[in-house]
Amino acid sequence: IMISCTFVNHTREKSWRQFLPDFEAIAERTCEVLKRPQAYSLSVILVKSRRIHQINRDYRGVDRPTDVITFAACDDQDEFELQQLAEIELGDIFINVQAAQSQAEEYGHSLRREICFLFTHGLLHCFGYDHMEKEEEQVMFDLQRQILDPLVPRW
Repeated sequence: IMISCTFVNHTREKSWRQFLPDFEAIAERTCEVLKRPQAYSLSVILVKSRRIHQINRDYRGVDRPTDVITFAACDDQDEFELQQLAEIELGDIFINVQAAQSQAEEYGHSLRREICFLFTHGLLHCFGYDHMEKEEEQVMFDLQRQILDPLVPRW
């Protein structure tokens, strides 16, 4: 199982790079949990609130910042069955580092846990999972815990 992560930091803070090994471990575990043995690639782009606000407004029609936005290359889980490429492009995950900082404080867990949670959430969107319906939300949230809990403690 192989996922290559392209890491793009659009903030001035260099310490965000420390989470790249976590992202790679989460990506590998996600492939194991979802039983997806193919090779994948994705991009993780770290931005601040102002930039993610622009993206949210321009692409989703929602005029406010958010914590994570995913642009999945495939819209649903069935599309993965059709792809026979050597490496499947999953898409782009934009993470708002300012939201991650404030949410970590708000939820009483570590910044590492929050940034890794947002990455996991975005990654599941890339694999076609969603949380628009209650049943979908439960499946996605259960997967997030199953993937993240063994790798990144809450505190």
